[in-house]
Amino acid sequence: MIKSENSRQPVELSHILQQFSEQYCNRYNPCPQQQKAIRAITTCRTSLQGGHSSRCNQCGYQAQAYNSCRNKHCPKCQFIKQEKWVDKLNERLIPVKHFHFVFTIPKALHTLFYINQAQCYSILFSAAWMAIRKASVNTRLASSQTGGMAVLHTWTQTLNYHPHIHMLVPAGGISEDQMEWISSRKNFFAPIKVVGLIFRGCLCSLLDKGIKDGSINLPEKESWKYLKDLAYSKQWIIYAQKPMGGVHSVINYLGRYAHRVAITNSRISDINEGQVSFRYQDNKDQGKHKTMTLHAVEFIRRFMMHILPDNFYKIRYYGIMAAVHTKSLRQQCLALIGKMNDLARFVGLTEAEVYRAITGKDNLKCPNCDRGLMIIYRSIPLPYR
Repeated sequence: MIKSENSRQPVELSHILQQFSEQYCNRYNPCPQQQKAIRAITTCRTSLQGGHSSRCNQCGYQAQAYNSCRNKHCPKCQFIKQEKWVDKLNERLIPVKHFHFVFTIPKALHTLFYINQAQCYSILFSAAWMAIRKASVNTRLASSQTGGMAVLHTWTQTLNYHPHIHMLVPAGGISEDQMEWISSRKNFFAPIKVVGLIFRGCLCSLLDKGIKDGSINLPEKESWKYLKDLAYSKQWIIYAQKPMGGVHSVINYLGRYAHRVAITNSRISDINEGQVSFRYQDNKDQGKHKTMTLHAVEFIRRFMMHILPDNFYKIRYYGIMAAVHTKSLRQQCLALIGKMNDLARFVGLTEAEVYRAITGKDNLKCPNCDRGLMIIYRSIPLPYR
């Protein structure tokens, strides 16, 4: 097993991949993106990623530190990235209450989505936003422009395939003439059944278009009519939560969702004789915490189902929350509401400075004498260079 720097858990995802990824690859022939993720996670914070040597300027103590892989599926590499992203949201969110929607597709479409991930995930985003826009037409927001921030997740607590969108929508919108902020009803955006019906219609329409133009491939021996009829015969689960309080509540909530990976190292409890045990929350049993044990190869197979296509953005912004409106509509909304957000704290800071600001720990201070600073004096190159 490759020695890793900064291991925090007795069993990590990287340990499981190091031991059993060859068996997994021989059995399932993973795609290039999955192979890339395996290489990145197994070498994260090891000598294979390169790094640097540092020396204390007081006592002469020496240490080595290895680089992170920075892969978006690596559970070790999301902490600082998540904190910086949440901090930057201070400059984008509208300081009002927000509704939380979850858009889920029926199991009948899972195979279609999995073999056309880039296309179908983009359609899922589009259909969710179209449902919000069209549902708002019959509310007091009919003549206003609202927005949304959407995050794609593809897993359940037990790592099964379950594509769904989490979307936050501000409880209000700016009027057509941009002269008034129109608030939605206190605890109501639109009837959830109406939102669900619109979402189903929009999604199936977009899928139909993609299948006809050849950009979406059908599973073997299955027709679109069969899949569509099967999907329409099932209940489409759309979840809506009452609006959350101020912008800080929204930001804290987002922090738990935005840069989450399929499983964190803290949930993996044991690996023994080729069996991996991990903790999960059973929402069907009053949210009780339980333990599941799978063969290591099956565990890896489930994790690998959630590796996203290259250059795919799993966080997207719509309407008044889109980046193009940051300096225009958003500023007008803030003026109409009469509130301002806090400025982002971490803009321009290095990762070491961000870590110190978050944890209060100075990772540049010498761990030996606790007085000096660790000064980098030599880079550790990548072994293949």
